[in-house]
Amino acid sequence: MSAIVPIGIVLLLLYAVLCRVRIFSAFLEGAERALLLLKKLIPCLAGMLVAITVFRDSGALDALTRILRPVTDALGVDARLLPLILMRPLSGSAAIAVLSDLFTEYGPDSVVGKTGSVLLGASETLLYSLALYFGSVGIRKTRFAVPLALFASIVSVVAGLVFSRLFFG
Repeated sequence: MSAIVPIGIVLLLLYAVLCRVRIFSAFLEGAERALLLLKKLIPCLAGMLVAITVFRDSGALDALTRILRPVTDALGVDARLLPLILMRPLSGSAAIAVLSDLFTEYGPDSVVGKTGSVLLGASETLLYSLALYFGSVGIRKTRFAVPLALFASIVSVVAGLVFSRLFFG
């Protein structure tokens, strides 16, 4: 199983040789295109990372968690999961940091740890992905992509919470 990637690379190189492709020139051309794409993406990514850092470090995440706590209590959702639920659409690394904090405080085998793991795996870092993909091709008008992505994120959180309650109690 570990030989799949090397075998794939060798097969790709053999195919390139058979098709008389100048491999090194093609590699350099691809690297150049990647740098041009990176030049477009860096401002989008930097802006997103700054916004996430400000959101978390300013205390806005904690304030929003306190505001939403009565709603989560009424719905029967553990409020300790709110920071994870709120950070997951914004940043995968921030969500992993929140999950790590949950593991440290409650343990990975706790209901909170297991539910947090399900929530992390059930959803996507949609705003990061949208900024990356739309920014790379210069799309400014996203039309229905953002509302539908947010809806899908809500559905994934609800499904993750429901299945976690069914399996973990």
